[in-house]
Amino acid sequence: MYIPDIYKNENQEDITAFLKQNSFGILINQTNGKLWATHIPLELETNKEGKTILEGHISKENPQWQGFTENDQILAVFSGPHSYISPSWYDHENVPTWNYIAVHVYGRIKIIEGDAVIESLKKLVDKYEQNSENPVRIENLSQKTMMQSRGIVAFEIEIDEIQATKKMSQNRDDKNYQNIISELEKTNINQSIAVANEMKKCPR
Repeated sequence: MYIPDIYKNENQEDITAFLKQNSFGILINQTNGKLWATHIPLELETNKEGKTILEGHISKENPQWQGFTENDQILAVFSGPHSYISPSWYDHENVPTWNYIAVHVYGRIKIIEGDAVIESLKKLVDKYEQNSENPVRIENLSQKTMMQSRGIVAFEIEIDEIQATKKMSQNRDDKNYQNIISELEKTNINQSIAVANEMKKCPR
């Protein structure tokens, strides 16, 4: 994606944390000569070879998976908090804009089968059940329920490239920067307040 240098995020620790916290992404590939996209959790993991991967699965009824073997190149898109920035918040005339965080992951996808599928499902469920009052465990589900795993196509994506942008008004002077934060906090909109919180973390 196009990223002006001032908004480019090359902090690997920051990118890793973002991908773990914002793992509901969009998986994009080409199937039967057409672009396909599916909204699914894509979990950042390290495989047995020590390579950084994304793990996920889709329904077998979703035709997208049929393109995985024809062309293994994929794009996964992840979005973070975002908000409209009004020019009325500056002490000078300017144009409206938008603050946001996004990461694009490019890689090669491979279908996985057998025990690796169940292991992938275990990690996914354990992550999202950890704060439940009565957490569900894959290993405790009945054989009848686990038969449903036959209806999915599980995969791993070996990552080739990550492009990350964090557009947080870095081009503004301190006075206007702080004013943007204040105005975002006044909106009472969760996304806007999340952007204000991200701006507070950015070094000045």
